[in-house]
Amino acid sequence: MPLVSPTMSPTESEAEDEQEQFKREGRKDLHLTSKQMLSHNVDTLIPDTEVEAKRNQLPDDLPIVECIARARIPTTQGPEIFLHMYSNNVDKKEHLAIVFGEDIRSRSLFKRRSDDTQSARMTRGAYVGRLYPGRKMADKDERLGLEMHFDTNGDILPDELQIHRDPTLVRIHSECYTGETAWSARCDCGEQFDEAGRLMGQNGHGCIVYLRQEGRGIGLGEKLKAYNLQDLGSDTVQANLLLRHPADKRSYSLATAILLDLGLTDIRLLTNNPDKIIAVEGKKRLVHVTERVPMIPLAWQKRKGIESKEIEGYLRTKIERMGHLLSKPN
Repeated sequence: MPLVSPTMSPTESEAEDEQEQFKREGRKDLHLTSKQMLSHNVDTLIPDTEVEAKRNQLPDDLPIVECIARARIPTTQGPEIFLHMYSNNVDKKEHLAIVFGEDIRSRSLFKRRSDDTQSARMTRGAYVGRLYPGRKMADKDERLGLEMHFDTNGDILPDELQIHRDPTLVRIHSECYTGETAWSARCDCGEQFDEAGRLMGQNGHGCIVYLRQEGRGIGLGEKLKAYNLQDLGSDTVQANLLLRHPADKRSYSLATAILLDLGLTDIRLLTNNPDKIIAVEGKKRLVHVTERVPMIPLAWQKRKGIESKEIEGYLRTKIERMGHLLSKPN
């Protein structure tokens, strides 16, 4: 079940007609037009009653997640990342957190276990600082002068000297084989993934939660069928519906649970989707989105980006039918 109901945003003409009716009846506006939607943040985009209605659809309890392993990854673009692999109690998929910054640490990974050894902790990635040949202690890096401390339950304590106090830049990214691996110009998923990494690399701090929910949650095979329906004239929403899927089947409760495990409760969220903000914060708002950071297509910024008739239709559907906060410059 999707975390936010896959209802469609009204088209611009529908929204304007509805507003005219509200004016005639002396009622307050319940919707903004498409043009208004593009210039408002989420706090002014959706009325409080609608936000609460959507929030109430979210599950009461979050999934249980556990970080199984973490490793330092030098990248081809320069910045190093720490790749975290998560298990959970709702599916058998391996969801990931791509972390920029050594000070963002998983509580489940670093927790001391009754049968732990320093070698086992280093092997699974529960170490401070950097690994090097001959290192014996996971909890202390003598070369960098770093040491971890734990409470009586074995939970890691934050290092007050290292803690990053500003809200962390975060991207919740759903897997897209076609856009990230097969060079697809039908969507901007690969571009958004790369751009999020570039921004976090520049900042030296951030997290991409990578969820294994291909094709807005319908899977790769169904997604390819949807592409064929799009070539026959459907938009991305219509294609999903014709295949008897919701317009958007994705869930973000796993992302919320992963952010909490990483201690990321105040975040700046890279997104154009106002529904994602509500979903990531969760029903109990254990995560707080302090700022929405827009993701503007590179081609619209006059930078080298995706240009195709398919991407134009894809973005138009996001704006007109799914309420995404995008405005193409003149």
